[in-house]
Amino acid sequence: MAKLVDIHTHNPQSGVLTPTMAGTHPWLAEQNLPMPEFAACDIIGETGLDYAKSVSREAQQELFMKHLAAAERLEKPVVLHVVKSFEDVMIALKKHRLQGVVFHGFIGSKGQAARVIKQGYYLSFGYRSLRSPRTCEVIATMPIEKLFCETDDNTEFSIEEIYQEVAALRAISHEELASEIEKNYRRLFDRK
Repeated sequence: MAKLVDIHTHNPQSGVLTPTMAGTHPWLAEQNLPMPEFAACDIIGETGLDYAKSVSREAQQELFMKHLAAAERLEKPVVLHVVKSFEDVMIALKKHRLQGVVFHGFIGSKGQAARVIKQGYYLSFGYRSLRSPRTCEVIATMPIEKLFCETDDNTEFSIEEIYQEVAALRAISHEELASEIEKNYRRLFDRK
């Protein structure tokens, strides 16, 4: 039986594969916090750009580039927070050779999803993603080998419930989805 993966959560559950993370959220970019200790984590994040918040774009971009440089140097994947900043994030990613990239809580168009997937990156979907009809179309039709599920900061819905909704959108069984996402997890971390 495949293990469930929660690629990005604030509330880890026992028995669920969840990578350890270190990063500074873009909302905190102006606070000049010390860089987290990245060596001991599985994945760097959540990092990225959020242009919907009243936080200096310059400070966010500077912090994001530091995170990407650390990820490249340490050969670790990144989990991205991307809000109203898709183009700038895609430009920044091209400047680095990264082991893996996960767009967490993806809510976007088919065109954006296609661009992310074409670059070899992953899309992750949680409760908010599942409330967007256009994002549900992405979930239903995208390559399953680039798909993750997450709970993020939501405490009302379990990862099992997210899997059930995603499996229904893809017209596959919960077990098949779990098996494919576990393969994605192993691939992301190059774990055999």
